[in-house]
Amino acid sequence: MIDGVVQEVDIRTGKVLFQWDAADHVPYAQSEQPLPASAATPWDWFHVNAVKQDTDGSLLVDARNTWTTYDVSRRTGAIRWQLGGKASSFTLTAAPGQRLNAARTLFAWQHDPEPLGHGLYTVFDNESAGIANTGTGTLTELPYSRVDTVRLDPRTHTATLVRSVAQPSGLSASSQGNAQTLGDGALAVGWGSLPYVSEFGPSGGLLFDAEFPAGVNTYRAYRFDWR
Repeated sequence: MIDGVVQEVDIRTGKVLFQWDAADHVPYAQSEQPLPASAATPWDWFHVNAVKQDTDGSLLVDARNTWTTYDVSRRTGAIRWQLGGKASSFTLTAAPGQRLNAARTLFAWQHDPEPLGHGLYTVFDNESAGIANTGTGTLTELPYSRVDTVRLDPRTHTATLVRSVAQPSGLSASSQGNAQTLGDGALAVGWGSLPYVSEFGPSGGLLFDAEFPAGVNTYRAYRFDWR
């Protein structure tokens, strides 16, 4: 199997200040990734693809192949809560006008959880992992990728999908992808393995949509002032 490891490293000295190994904290049974056809092929059961510091200083560790974002204590390494997947700490709901996927979860094969504060998070919801990752080539739940905005209520242990922005052409990204919330509430999105980058206004309207040349895509896309 392929473990998922998160480290905090002092750049000046090279000293590892913190290390977290997924296999020490997450049961293999939480994986959505099928076993390889051959025992000679390592099983990528977890596949960590992002780590971010939450607003309270804990770490958000995202695992594509368990469909879960983990909130991890930087002091003990313990998982404080899980969002999505087979062992979510929250009951998953959708606000009026929003919908969960067919598996009744918020996201699948996701990337890039981003804390916005006040219990709000965005997640790039791939909803597809492609032939190379799953061995099936079928779309997981929805026929398109989207960006989810989720509100967590720790008192009621509820996670509510309050907003979703779909890929403008109704396409699915089998890997990669991110969403950047801008100061005015707009959303800049890189569509990962799809060769597109978009910006949506605060109300969800499409403001900008560009396509890269053939053969080019982007793991992450951001909007910044150019100097």
